[in-house]
Formats: sequence, structure tokens, C-alpha cells
Amino acid sequence: METRSEVKDSFKLLLIASALTLALWFIPLASVITYPIRLFVTFIHETGHALAALATFGGVNRVALDWNGSGVTFTQGGWGFLISSAGYLTTTLYGAGLLLFLRKARNARAAAAGTGVLLLLMTVFFGGNSLAWLAGLVFGAGCLLIGLKASRRFAHIFMSFLAVQCVLNAFYDLRSLLYLSAFDPSLPTDARNMSQATGGLLPPIVWALSWALLSVIVVAYTLVIYSRSLRQRAALSDPRFPALISDQSANISTPHL
Repeated sequence: METRSEVKDSFKLLLIASALTLALWFIPLASVITYPIRLFVTFIHETGHALAALATFGGVNRVALDWNGSGVTFTQGGWGFLISSAGYLTTTLYGAGLLLFLRKARNARAAAAGTGVLLLLMTVFFGGNSLAWLAGLVFGAGCLLIGLKASRRFAHIFMSFLAVQCVLNAFYDLRSLLYLSAFDPSLPTDARNMSQATGGLLPPIVWALSWALLSVIVVAYTLVIYSRSLRQRAALSDPRFPALISDQSANISTPHL
């Protein structure tokens, strides 16, 4: 059972990571700091495409990253509907899932190690260019090292920052996708690929809006669960809470189902 101070620390880390992420967006030349994180988020995005292809019995030829921060995953076979949707949604789900997993600080090192192993495997099996290998090895080895050697508090801070970065960057990317889908739908994007995979039944903008809406729902639901969990842990860790229940139990009638 976590103590009340640990619950407060977990929430403070979330606020600090969010504030730091937002601040970096407005600090001049902060892109030097955020660029590596941008590559990390892109790698997670492309990993989503690759895993979706493998999960639907398709194949992955290679994953490549570009120096401008974008990426591409070359697949064959599989279910195009799921593969095209997986990129943006995986980034959101990874960030949101990580936030929920990090409600317990002791999970931070496991989260870091798991992320590191995943990135290293993706790099070794599907790395398609020098930047993909560089980013995959650096982030994979770095996360694995943090998971194995870093203190629990450092791992908690680091992974909380990555989780917030993934969620916010997912929304930033979806905003760009919405713009491109609305004003330049012929440009190769996941939304255009999705439209083609479904026979052009719906235009790219509809798919972009759908992914944006799903991401909003996922993040909103995550924050509700996170907040509710923190309140419950705070109440359970308060020594006055059992006494309060005991004092009132005699006045509560047994419900009939």
C-alpha cells in the first residue's frame, strides 16, 4: 500500500512533467532539447504501425525515421484499417497507459525497462535507416539502463515526462493531420492511407477527426481514472478513514438487491 506522501508525490510529478513540457514549447531554442523527444514519440508512432501489421498477420519490411522528425513504416499484408489507425492512437494509448501505470512509483523502473526492450527489438528487427538505428539504440539502451540501474524516483520523473510528451505530441500531430487532411488531402498521410484502405468511402478529414476524438476520449478517461485513484489511495492511507467508517457503520442499513 502506498503512503499518502507517495500519492501526493505521484500527482506532483505529473504536474511538474506537464508544466515542463508546456514551458519547453515557448522557450527560445528549446527545440534543441525537445528534438530527441520528438524522435522518441515518432518511434512510438511507427512502432504502433508495425505491431498492428504483425498482430493482423502481416509483415514489416522496415521502419525509417527522417531528420525532420517524421517517420514511415513499410508493411505488407495485414489489416490496412488497423495498421493505418495504429500510429496516432498508439502514441496516445502509450502515454495514457504509462500515466496510469505510474500511479504506483514502484512501477516506473519496470515501465522504463519494458520500453527499452521494445525499442531495441524494433530497432534490431525493423530498423530501416541510420537515424532509426541511432534513435532506437539510444532510447532503447537509455530506457533499459534507467529501468535496471536508476533510482525509483529518477525513473518515475523520467517516465512521467515521457508519458506527458507522448500525450501532448499526439495531440499536436493530430492537429497537423487535421490541417493537412482538410487543405491538402492528396498529401500522403495516415488519414489518406486509411481512406484508400477503405475504398475511399470516407475522406481523410473524417478519419483524422475520428482519431482526434478517440484520443480526447482516451486522455479524458485516463485523467478521470487517475484522479479517482489518487483520491481513493489518499483516503485509504489516511489513518482517520477506518475510524470514520467504523463510527458510521451502525447507522447504515443493509441494502437489498
